[in-house]
Amino acid sequence: MRVLLIGRGGREHALAWKLCQTAQHVFVVPGNGGTAAMAPNVSNVEHADMHDFQSLVALARTLAVDLVLPGPDDVVVEGIADVFEQAGIPCFAPSKAAAKLEGSKTFAKDFMRRYDIPTAEYRNFDTYEHARDYLSSINHRVVIKVSGLAAGKGVVLPETQGKAQRELREMMVDKKFGHQEVVIEEFLSGDEISILTFSDGHTFRSLPPVQDHKRIFNGSEGPNTGGMGVYGPVDFVSRELMAQMEKDIIVPTFQGLRSDAHVFRGILFTGVMITPKGPKALEYNVRFGDPETQSLIPLLDTSTNLADICMSCTNGTLSSQVLGIRQGYACNVVIASEGYPGEHRQGDRIDIAAGPEDIQIFHAGTVRLGDELRTAGGRVFAVAAVRASLAEAVHAAYEGVSCIAFEGMQYRSDIASRCLTTSDEKRDEGHTA
Repeated sequence: MRVLLIGRGGREHALAWKLCQTAQHVFVVPGNGGTAAMAPNVSNVEHADMHDFQSLVALARTLAVDLVLPGPDDVVVEGIADVFEQAGIPCFAPSKAAAKLEGSKTFAKDFMRRYDIPTAEYRNFDTYEHARDYLSSINHRVVIKVSGLAAGKGVVLPETQGKAQRELREMMVDKKFGHQEVVIEEFLSGDEISILTFSDGHTFRSLPPVQDHKRIFNGSEGPNTGGMGVYGPVDFVSRELMAQMEKDIIVPTFQGLRSDAHVFRGILFTGVMITPKGPKALEYNVRFGDPETQSLIPLLDTSTNLADICMSCTNGTLSSQVLGIRQGYACNVVIASEGYPGEHRQGDRIDIAAGPEDIQIFHAGTVRLGDELRTAGGRVFAVAAVRASLAEAVHAAYEGVSCIAFEGMQYRSDIASRCLTTSDEKRDEGHTA
């Protein structure tokens, strides 16, 4: 199979790493410094514009690809699947109508309410004055989310009324994230997890639940990011709890979309909070998560052909596919540039020393300039390892991190510490965006 993979981040490097094990060739648009030099059957197509869908159709025909796999949220939400469907080329992504689950948080919250999917109490606002007055009328802690896409940073968890009002003004008046519509919802306490589920419109298969670390600093301090590290499977999610979440959240989501005539084909990412009152849906993404993918893909065993699974989701044959999961645990640690998630450094030279065996260094914001590798983004690497125990996986991932050096690099040193201690204290990793 020949695959056109769209994106430039760590997620795409991880997908290319797995795809190239079985695919004839993987073409990455535009790719990064990692995909540029990973295998003979992987090529970057740097000149292509991943937002010019008609040009991508022409490229796919020129390259005679069998499957298109888009990674970034904006590409999926903008409707790339519809364009390739019209061109008769299989594309592993939901329709633009179904992708609205991620493109609009106000739409997603109303969808949850309409189909009785457990979620936090909320109100949607498109005018600042109404939102301001509502905030002033309540005395409980809230979460404020910008409705549109915001690269994982459009959610704030203010601890006081004053902070909430300041954050609201920045979102709706100053348009900090370029959108005005917001969701204000009740703050939920508990453990947040991510569930990624393949779907062909009839059959669905979920990957093991994992946990991301959204804040930039240790101890869940600082602003939200796109994600600073993921581990899994999470032991506090039993088989019974997983079955409950599929019954109460995943299945009603797919059924609701079918009822709305928006059959979902692709991968659904559901953020869930495990609260004292049971699991509640936080939000949806409609593509592979980043950095969840960098832990989940290495957990797929050698019997799993990722290209075939993605293709089966486009043609309704997922039930015939093998989705095998390795024994053990995966952990990835994200390394970012100084200043991220705000204005950050880039262009710094990167040195990578030899590391432990079976460590995957997935590139995100990197570029090759001649013989040198340099930083070219906020999140630069995700270093992943799979081991028999979680402690071993975490240790190995950090061993890999120690092999990388560039000016201003930053990373969290407490990934998975929540599950490596005997403390019962709950860590608030915030809501994703």
